[in-house]
Amino acid sequence: MTRLPGRPTIVCLCGSVRFLAEFDAASLAETLAGRIVLSVGSHRQRDEEAFSHLSAGERAAALDRLVELHRHKIDLADEILVINPGGYVGHHTQQEIDYARALGKRVRWLEETG
Repeated sequence: MTRLPGRPTIVCLCGSVRFLAEFDAASLAETLAGRIVLSVGSHRQRDEEAFSHLSAGERAAALDRLVELHRHKIDLADEILVINPGGYVGHHTQQEIDYARALGKRVRWLEETG
């Protein structure tokens, strides 16, 4: 995707929703740095809580839709910022990183892992 001249960088936050406070803090920091932020659907509750009223099949389908939607956010982004407190990168986050890299996106880390 070609950036329009003068358009702010678009960053997509990626990581485990167990780190909602870190997502919220990163979203604010990135916004204050002048970036457009794409993130998870809610910073208030984890997926398990949001979908607790659904059957197992409905929950799995909803989570699959969210994974696909997040990939579209990565498509739109210029770069991703991995929310990785303590260096934690789960399976789904690693898939997002691999997807972003395959598209040639820049990958930044909340915490450098050395």
